[in-house]
Amino acid sequence: MSDVRLLDRSEQQVSAATEGSALSLAAKLPDLVVAAKEVASSVVHGVHGRRRAGIGETFWQFRPFVPGESAAGIDWRRSARDDRLYIREREWETAHTVAIWIDRSPSMGFISSLARQSKIDRALMLGLAAADLLVRGGERVSLLGLTRPLATRGIIPHFVEAMLIEERTPGYAPAELPANIVLPPRSHAVLISDFLTDPAALAERIRLLAARGAHGHLVQIADPAEETFPFTGHTEFLDVDSNARLRVGQAESFRRDYIARLTAHREAVKQAARQSGWSFLPHRTDRPASEALLALRMRLETDNPGIAR
Repeated sequence: MSDVRLLDRSEQQVSAATEGSALSLAAKLPDLVVAAKEVASSVVHGVHGRRRAGIGETFWQFRPFVPGESAAGIDWRRSARDDRLYIREREWETAHTVAIWIDRSPSMGFISSLARQSKIDRALMLGLAAADLLVRGGERVSLLGLTRPLATRGIIPHFVEAMLIEERTPGYAPAELPANIVLPPRSHAVLISDFLTDPAALAERIRLLAARGAHGHLVQIADPAEETFPFTGHTEFLDVDSNARLRVGQAESFRRDYIARLTAHREAVKQAARQSGWSFLPHRTDRPASEALLALRMRLETDNPGIAR
């Protein structure tokens, strides 16, 4: 049987009294932030870390002129060398905007002995590391509903401070769904959560975020015990959102039905993403965090060839 526990609120929150400052949160993120910066350094090329044609001042390449194009782009000096006309292309240098949302609701405090860390810690690591990676690639990144888009290399402490301020607000309660806002056209969203919420409500929130054409990606964080249901014998289950308890004598007898319901729920979450043309990326906390970060970067590149490269 797997040992499990829930982090209490004092463990889930980052307290200024115990941590000293917002900067100390970066120190809590072990290898992923360092790995993300190393990955970013290896892939960033050019002014904004990408090599594709677009609006900018930096020369990229010459290519043959195509009939119907504006003659203003023709490089006459290069064209004079042979019998063809050539266009002088420049690199794309327009930064994109990416909004990141990190679920800090009670269910994210779950951790089992099978996991490397709790879901909330993994979500924070991925969200902050992704922000750092995107900024290093020339993008502007915001913490959804909390900060304006930023392009500063010190993005991690900015995000941590914003979360600290929110958690100190009287009456603060972490939400299971992202902020009820509409994102600008051509922007991107990265939602990191266990998505243990009503799929219909999630689909409606995604539709709102994407109402003006924003693209997005769901990163679902799961503990291995949540997916494999390794419980046997007498087991007590606790509801993280209430005082409800369930005691069962033979937990293993519930495994098949549990996994079937979990599979159905995940399919409903995937469908909520697909309805708005968003992607879905599952990630387990017994896997290296770098796997999810790299997979997310590839999703962002596939969604828009210029972003995060």
